[in-house]
Amino acid sequence: MELTGRRAIVTGASSGIGEELGLQLGAKRCKVALSARRKDRLEETATRVRAAGGEALVVEADVAREADCKRLVEEAVKAFGGLDLLVCNAGTSMTARFDEVTDLSLFERLMAVNYLGAVYCTGYALPHLKKSRGTIAVVSSLFGKLVAPTRTGYAATKHALHGFYDCLRLELADSGVQVTLVCPALVATEIRQVAATGSGTPSGREPHDARKIMSAAECARQSLRAIEQGKNELLMTASGKFGVKMRTFFPGLVDAMVARRVVR
Repeated sequence: MELTGRRAIVTGASSGIGEELGLQLGAKRCKVALSARRKDRLEETATRVRAAGGEALVVEADVAREADCKRLVEEAVKAFGGLDLLVCNAGTSMTARFDEVTDLSLFERLMAVNYLGAVYCTGYALPHLKKSRGTIAVVSSLFGKLVAPTRTGYAATKHALHGFYDCLRLELADSGVQVTLVCPALVATEIRQVAATGSGTPSGREPHDARKIMSAAECARQSLRAIEQGKNELLMTASGKFGVKMRTFFPGLVDAMVARRVVR
């Protein structure tokens, strides 16, 4: 799928990977509907998308609400005359052992944003994507393939995404609609700072040196290349690819290695 000039929706576009996806699509002269809850940040991103050569539409929405997802798709299709690409990127995380969680509604929120938000957007966008023979791209995580302590709710949502979209890909085999799952490892974004603790409050902590992990811009670049190449799945980083492959044969060893890294 050549992305130049396409009509796209990007959720979670107010910062991080979503913001970079919007900017890089703008540089390809795309028409991009930018969606998130923070309208002020979306407006800033929209200005940069236009400066890069694209067309931007700002749609304030919470993907955990089905009605917001429906409105997002309707406004994008009305503004652009159709839809070629849906990027489900919006997400949130957690950092707490399950036996430390005191607010179990955390799991409901994680599932609503990370999983159901993608399902809702896909459901309303699919008829339009069938018409254009377009693409659904989902920003998942290596935790959709691996597991780790303190990530029970987060990993569950990402595993759910893989189950849903791998099945959906089979259902759409004769429709011309491509489904691409993107699985980043560590990326320099705000997600760990706003990750929920056991009480549901943001951690406010970034345990990794941003200079030593992948930038959001590089993650977006690899994601868009995978979409253009029509890949079913993109595993980022050599260590991530190695871990996923080795877990098939040595699950205990890989689980222990990932656990040690997360705890550090």
